[in-house]
Amino acid sequence: MNDAVLDAGNELLQHPAVRQMVVQLRALDSYGTYDTWSDDKVLDPVILTKERRREIPVVGDPDETTVARVKAFYNAIAVGIESECGLMAVPVINLTHEGFGRAMVIVGKLVVLDKTLRDVHRFGFDSLEKLVAEMDKLNAKAVSLIGEHRAVAEL
Repeated sequence: MNDAVLDAGNELLQHPAVRQMVVQLRALDSYGTYDTWSDDKVLDPVILTKERRREIPVVGDPDETTVARVKAFYNAIAVGIESECGLMAVPVINLTHEGFGRAMVIVGKLVVLDKTLRDVHRFGFDSLEKLVAEMDKLNAKAVSLIGEHRAVAEL
């Protein structure tokens, strides 16, 4: 990817969901590539502007870095759910080598998030604002489900 689109001074980089996403991306970096990178540089590839999206082929297989970004996204959501409801949230991601599959977050015996994944090689968000909005939306739905079915979530 060329030219960074995230500014180190962007206040959304301090949003709890974004902070957790950076933590998860760093945790999944088994080669230590991100050790010397700033948080905005670590998160920058997740932001796919129209120009960046045009550079990615319509059909393709996801590489391990892209799969790690997907895992980091759902791991960060699970951590947010856990911190709000006090119950362990487990992300489960099943992907084919072609980039199709499913992401779920399970709390107890309750599936609180279930997303179909397609074209994972093109995983990303138009802006940091859209990333935050999506994470907040998924988190709120999951916490609401836990509230409605707490007994199942506690199993």
